[in-house]
Formats: sequence, structure tokens, C-alpha cells
Amino acid sequence: MKIGFASRTLAATCALCAAGLLALAPTAAAARTGPDPDPPGGQQATTPRPALLYRPGTHVRPNADVSRPPRVSALSWLVADADTGEVLAARNAHRELPPASTLKTLFALTVLPTLPVGIRHRVSEEELAGIGPGSSLVGVAEGRTYKVADLWRGVFLSSGNDAVRVLASLNGGWRFTAARMQDKARALGALDTRVLSPDGYDTPGQVSSAYDLAVFGRAGLRNADFARYCGTADAWFPGRNGWSYRIRNTNRLLTGADGVDPYPGLIGIKNGYTSKAGNTLVAAARHGDRTLVVTVLNPQAGGGFAVYEEAGELLDWGFDAAGRVEPVGSLDALRAKPRPGPVTDPVVAAVASEGGGRSQPSGVGWAEAWAIAGAAGVGAGFISLVLRARFFELVDPD
Repeated sequence: MKIGFASRTLAATCALCAAGLLALAPTAAAARTGPDPDPPGGQQATTPRPALLYRPGTHVRPNADVSRPPRVSALSWLVADADTGEVLAARNAHRELPPASTLKTLFALTVLPTLPVGIRHRVSEEELAGIGPGSSLVGVAEGRTYKVADLWRGVFLSSGNDAVRVLASLNGGWRFTAARMQDKARALGALDTRVLSPDGYDTPGQVSSAYDLAVFGRAGLRNADFARYCGTADAWFPGRNGWSYRIRNTNRLLTGADGVDPYPGLIGIKNGYTSKAGNTLVAAARHGDRTLVVTVLNPQAGGGFAVYEEAGELLDWGFDAAGRVEPVGSLDALRAKPRPGPVTDPVVAAVASEGGGRSQPSGVGWAEAWAIAGAAGVGAGFISLVLRARFFELVDPD
């Protein structure tokens, strides 16, 4: 009976998806490749041409009563207004450098919309294969069942490459996820980024820039789940035999761990470290009605916590200088032009409207829900999710 039902459901879904694609192809294309729902900010007409930030060195246009940015040792950094996208100051903004785990910001931007947080998944041995030696781990265990929300906390707080592996598997696989991350970066105008390992693990040829990472951080703040996870200081993570253990965010500018002073008004985002990338950080803070985002890549002096100290100095300068400096660029300058049609994932929106991923009503299965989505013209990409639906169990998200 199960095989017959699955076959009928899949056949119906394929037919409905095909019909939907023919009827609503422009809408589906917009949903797959369009920019974020939030319209680009900034004042393009009054900001310098993008070429300025490609020049090496420090760029800032202060008025007479504004000091220059602090001298910091990072190879590259950038301070921008998260609301308007205006770049207040930057140094070597487009220098291509290894990003380490700050690349997980792009991973989250790409994968968060595809997986309802309320589903459960039992982790297989294959999903944990290939984790690089020395990787940061949250402790995902083979054979244990996790909520997607648990895995995201493992990504944001513990920078767990094991959690990234499982989420990437649910998203269609490691290479597929890397390709979608690359597409997302291009759509956001992050043209310096090359994605080869979605977890940010050192891989020859994998690079990003202070500019691109600020773009990702800013976009992340527009996603409610991203903003909530990146600003969480500590949480409980499921262990074996029904017990859990506490995990703490490794972003010391948020938690104040290891003697680092927590920054007032810090929203969070993501830090990283590898031997090739050094210490990296994307951080955002809010003072009053102004939110700034800062990127600091690979400080050359001051020890392992210098990345937090230098980020704090740049944020201090930015809040003092905001509104009193002419922008030197815009985080929207290289963004793809919006395409017509809706860009919100229709299935995720439908699930959210029904209670954020809660269990289906009696008599309506998860596979049937995907079949209905196919009838709405969601597209062939969701067929793979139908095939994977038997691994999922809907639960109340948290």
C-alpha cells in the first residue's frame, strides 16, 4: 500500500508540477533566481561609482569635524549602514581572501528558505562523511533525529561543519548547495565570492571579500530566522539518550567570553577562523534608529581576539561618523536588477501561513501537500523534496 500510494503521489506531483511550470514559468523563474524581497536601499545617484572600492587602500570622505577611521591591522575591512547600504569607509574592500566560517552567512541565506524549521530528520552516516580535519563541530550524531531548528543553532552558535553537512544534504547535496550559494552571491552583487565548500572550510580557490561578506550580513538581517539565530548567545543542543547540552555562540563580541568586552547593541552575525583565513568577522550593531554592519578580515597584530577589538573600534567610529561622511560606495551597487513577479518561496509561505510548519491536518499528508504545491506551479525542483519527504516529520518549530 505504501509503495502504491507513493507512486501515485509522485506521478500526480510530477504531472501537476509540469503543468504548473508551463502555466507559471516566469513566476517560478523569479522565485528561484530573483533578489531578496526587500528592495535595495541606498541612494545610488549620490554614491560614487563602484570602481572606487576596487582601488586598494583606505577610502573615506569625512567632513571637517569627523575623524578618520581608526588604524587597524586587518588586511581588509568595511563599515556600512545596514539600512541604506551606504559604505561609510573601507579598506581593500574587494580584496579576495579566504572567508572561513563567515561564509556560513551565505549558506544560511541560501538554505534557510528551503527547509521549514519544524521538520525532523534522522541523520545518516553518509551525511556526516567528508568533514574536513580540524573542523568546528556541534556534535551531530549519526542515527539521531534533530529538528532543522536545532541544526541551525549548531551552525550559528557552534559554527558546526557537521550541522552544515546535514542541512546541505537536505537541500540537495554538497555540490548542489555550493552552486546555489554561488547563484545567490551573484544575485546579491557579491562578485568576489567563489564557493567551493559551503561550510567555509579552507579550500584552494575559495574566496570572498569584506564587501561581499557585508552584503551577506546585511541581507541576513532581513531574514527573521537568520537574525534570530545569529543573535542567540546560548542554547541547548540535543545529545544522546534524550539529554541535551548547552552550546554558546563563538562570537565573543556578542557573548563577552574570554575577556572580550561585549559590544553594546550588538545584533550578532558570524565569526570564523582557519589557518589560511586567520580570524574573520561580520558583525552588526544597532544604536537608536541606526544599524551598522562591519566586516573585519585577518588582523595582522594583537592576537586571536584582535578581530573583535578592531570591529568594535570601527563600529564606534561608524556610529560617530554616520550622517557626517559622504558614502564611498553602496552595498547595492553591483546587485542584479529585480525581475518581475513574486520572489517569495510559495511553499514556505504557505507552510508559514498555516502555522510555521506545524503538523498537517488529519487526512492530509506531507507528500500530498507537495503535490498541491506542484499544482500551484511551484516547479520541478520541489519533486526532489517530495522524494525526501518520507525522511521528515513535521513538529512545532521553536
